Amino acid sequence: MDHESTMRSAYERINGGDLDGYAALVADDFVEHLDVPGLPATKSGMLQYFGMILGAFPDLHFVVDDLIVGDGKTVARATVTGTHNGEFMGTPPTGKSVEIQLIDIMGFDVDGLINEHWGVADMLSLLQQIGAVPT
Repeated sequence: MDHESTMRSAYERINGGDLDGYAALVADDFVEHLDVPGLPATKSGMLQYFGMILGAFPDLHFVVDDLIVGDGKTVARATVTGTHNGEFMGTPPTGKSVEIQLIDIMGFDVDGLINEHWGVADMLSLLQQIGAVPT
């Protein structure tokens, strides 16, 4: 299985706003290890999360800066950019451009589908950039 290509394809599909295409890369028994309040740690919850993010940042764009392929897991360091054109976490649209760093770890099942995700994103920086919290 080519986990590097699958991970890159996942980002490309999100970049294009293609959540159905992204969902096709994700196993039905997917587990999200990032706690997102109010959403289940499932494939459905993860798709709801990305729908919310794309609603707030419709031009969301991931650029993979580093990618490390392991046995069954792949790690990416990415730069994420977007424009705050929709409500995000109670903050009305500001039209401000944002840029944050994140680390993603994706696990894969025997069919090569993404079945687990762990992630760390610089949410404080994001909230500061849209003016939701002071700098």
